[in-house]
Amino acid sequence: METTNDGSAAPRVHHVVYAVAPDRVDAAADFFTELGFKFSNFVLEDVGLRVKLDWDGGLELVTPEPGGNDSSVAEFLRRAGDGVYSVAIRVPEASAAEDVARRYGATTQYRQHRKVRTHSLDEIDLRVLGLPVTFLSTDLPD
Repeated sequence: METTNDGSAAPRVHHVVYAVAPDRVDAAADFFTELGFKFSNFVLEDVGLRVKLDWDGGLELVTPEPGGNDSSVAEFLRRAGDGVYSVAIRVPEASAAEDVARRYGATTQYRQHRKVRTHSLDEIDLRVLGLPVTFLSTDLPD
């Protein structure tokens, strides 16, 4: 990760998150795979989501799991249809970035902390100035 003039890690866009309806997510994944993306698949049972993520390629597809109609992704799909759900910005500390966003009127949608093997990941999904943003801090390599 690059650093700023004061030596702290510089924020950067990490990946784009598309919300895709369950009946179209496999076709969307096929399309992006033909373009060269390589997805890993995850089911996040605690939030009712199925995730297809290309960490290196900067692309994530999310869709509700059956019965996951209460998730923020399901609500987004009902309101807006398939589309850009959020842009993940990698920051040194997600909660510090959230504090900055709050000064601009941000509303937090959800927060999560996950352990991935020996690594940890924090995400804070919010809306600030009408923009969908997810702050991501992790010790996983780029």
